[in-house]
Amino acid sequence: MIHTSQQVAVQGAPPSSSKALSLVPAGTQGTRQIFTSERSLTGVRVHRRRTRRSPEGIAELPPPTAKLLRLHTICPYYTMFPLKFPFEALKDADDGDWVLDPFCGRGTTTFAARLRGLPSVGIDSNPVAAAVAAAKLVAPRLRDVIAIAEDALASDECDDVPTGRFWDLCYHPETLVGTCKLRRRLLSRCKSDAEIALRALILGILHGPRQKGPPTYLSSQMPRTYSSKPASAIRYWERHHILQPPRVDVLDAVTRRAHFTLAEVPPATPGLVSFGDSRRVNLSPPGETRCAWIVTSPPYFGMRTYRPDQWLRNWFLGGPPHVDYSQEGQLAHHADGFAEQLGRVWSNVASACVANARLVVRFGCIPSSPVKPQELIIRSLESSGRSWRLVSVRDGGSAGNGKRQSDQFGRTTQAAKQEVDIVAVLED
Repeated sequence: MIHTSQQVAVQGAPPSSSKALSLVPAGTQGTRQIFTSERSLTGVRVHRRRTRRSPEGIAELPPPTAKLLRLHTICPYYTMFPLKFPFEALKDADDGDWVLDPFCGRGTTTFAARLRGLPSVGIDSNPVAAAVAAAKLVAPRLRDVIAIAEDALASDECDDVPTGRFWDLCYHPETLVGTCKLRRRLLSRCKSDAEIALRALILGILHGPRQKGPPTYLSSQMPRTYSSKPASAIRYWERHHILQPPRVDVLDAVTRRAHFTLAEVPPATPGLVSFGDSRRVNLSPPGETRCAWIVTSPPYFGMRTYRPDQWLRNWFLGGPPHVDYSQEGQLAHHADGFAEQLGRVWSNVASACVANARLVVRFGCIPSSPVKPQELIIRSLESSGRSWRLVSVRDGGSAGNGKRQSDQFGRTTQAAKQEVDIVAVLED
């Protein structure tokens, strides 16, 4: 059920059978408790941070180049809205308000909540997203991150080194062995702040473009935000005669990136990041607490490549050394099914929230989709069976303005489709 408020402002132009992840305690460390799933092909663990109280947040977002924001750049990930969007959405939050993002992606809302001094819950069905978002909660010591990398690289044990034409052209043999040693180490244990930060940092440098000076990325020439498919990557390298991947000193690359990314991190806040299906798992904060804010951006309608486009990072997290085209845990790709399944998320979200919780959503579609984003997102709220009162519907801008989901994923010359920003209040 959805109620339309008299204050609505409209601007601009007009279930899957996926098995939910069952989260069970896996151990504790200090003030944090770590969880893992009973069924996890990737070994991605859920991170929970406990602190006695939330710190004071900042009122103004620093410039993009500020050291305080570098942690947010730990891993390039192109399904993201600008940090300013959730940061501004949370400007009226009260101290101690919990923030929820049921499609947390790389943790932009999680990081914005941390900057505001607010506790948060994030969940994503993509293991790469969950691993990157978990790093937005940590406050590691730089020396601990580097020490773990040194220890792993000094090991004589290295198995499961992938082989084949793609791997021969993508990584220098010594670089690939070093990468596999780090992979083995972090699959065996990834619980501490330093381990979680190192995991995300390596995901961020696993592939990317060649640059002048010391190499930033471990691979031969590749995009940094998504993983090229093996066949297309091989064709590119052969066509451009890039047949000798650079020998990259893995420890040096990790050390330089760690010094940059972890130069200054925001004060830690309580939080929880989960790998799971938001239609099914418990989204509530620990204890009897409920969320007062939901700031999120659901998968854009028509996008089917979230997991395949991150196949190389998924391999580092324990997945197969080839592209995984499965759609398990993803929303349906036809309008009726998408709206109904997204409605299940809004219903589950409502169960984790207090009355009058505020929902802030940015949503869009790929350019080739005939669906109007505004109509689809409103249908999803109506199908939730909960009383969401629509407060405003605004033009979110074009997906071609900046690093928006549909522009980045579509990689197309078609005109970008308008995005919408919707605000609703839970009246249950």
